Amino acid sequence: MCYAVVDLEMCSVPKAKRNKNYQWANETIQIGAVMLDENYNIVDKFMTYVSPQYGFITPVIERLTGISRQKLEGAPDMSTALKMFASWLPEQTILAAWSENDEMQIMREIKGKEIEFEGINKITDCWVDCQITFSEIIGNKRRYNLQEALNLSGIEYDLHIHDGLVDACNTALLFKKMKTEKVFSFSKYYLEADKETTCMTYSLGSLISRLDSVKMA
Repeated sequence: MCYAVVDLEMCSVPKAKRNKNYQWANETIQIGAVMLDENYNIVDKFMTYVSPQYGFITPVIERLTGISRQKLEGAPDMSTALKMFASWLPEQTILAAWSENDEMQIMREIKGKEIEFEGINKITDCWVDCQITFSEIIGNKRRYNLQEALNLSGIEYDLHIHDGLVDACNTALLFKKMKTEKVFSFSKYYLEADKETTCMTYSLGSLISRLDSVKMA
């Protein structure tokens, strides 16, 4: 059993383009993923742009993701992109993503676009929600976004966020930390000012009482 960490980037689907088959407000334009070994280190990467069937790239999406209409020229449709992704995945792979949104988006597009192919179960069968895992580890019901969680965890990460492959790599760094640290350590930025040691762990009770009052970087 191995893990692959996945991240999608999406564009908006105008209401006028939605129909009884595709009723959703977003559509995938990029799939990024990284494969992890038994020590949770990145050993392989996957990335493809995806040509949307209903949505389109707005100036806001282009500024946010860096994905232009030109980058999508010649990109595969979602059915082809998922086949490519499934072919890249080994058998019995658990997919991990930050929040349930990416899993839900893939399932919606499979349903709405009636996508079927041999091996699709490698994508649909088993997912882990890293956002929920993080909240459980720190004992807080709040759902932190990925950048907040990375900052809180003291992880140095690629700042080019909202790129599918970059965010998959960043999520993988946090996933490894959650899987390997018996006592989860936090950034010294979030430690009390009067603590002399800069490399220490918070007691969860103390941390949780402060989390929501801390302004995230």
